[in-house]
Amino acid sequence: MTRGGQSKTREAPERRCIATGVSDETAGLIRFVLDPDGCLTPDLAERLPGRGAWLSATRDAAALAAKKRLFSRGFKQPVEVSADLPDQLEALLAKRLIEAISLTRKAGLAVNGFEKVKARLKKGGVGVLLAGSDGAEDGRGKLALLVGNAAIIAVLTSDELGLAFGRDSVVHAALDVGGATERVLREARRLDGFRQSG
Repeated sequence: MTRGGQSKTREAPERRCIATGVSDETAGLIRFVLDPDGCLTPDLAERLPGRGAWLSATRDAAALAAKKRLFSRGFKQPVEVSADLPDQLEALLAKRLIEAISLTRKAGLAVNGFEKVKARLKKGGVGVLLAGSDGAEDGRGKLALLVGNAAIIAVLTSDELGLAFGRDSVVHAALDVGGATERVLREARRLDGFRQSG
């Protein structure tokens, strides 16, 4: 409570992107720090110490920041940035999303396979429907009819989804509503910016 008895509302923190100049919630941005040697380091967990620079989680913003040396301006010192920064970030974000999905599976909050996903969707309580980006549209369409309020994520290939479930490939999966699923949504949003605009 604040003075006067009004409830305090906590908004998500916002930061300004060094490439676009647009402010956004940190969920849609990537934080960078400089390590002790002055090397640029993506801080995807947002826990590393030091001054940070924020970048919109899109391929276009990463390419612009690398090309125009915007990190040097953001950190007020010379910063070397690899030209393949967008590809490096995409690989890191894909790995984080796969790990987040794997954690939900280990917590017993995930199922995979068309029939199991269909049954789980009919039962309710699904927060996310995962679909391999290279999977058939008709199967995804049939499951999408049962989704309700769940988010549909199709940014990973079936081979990448397979890594999360310890299989060769997975085309369809469902994650229950919950905290672990919120992390999956956050990581998927970031990765989507690299796979949709590139």
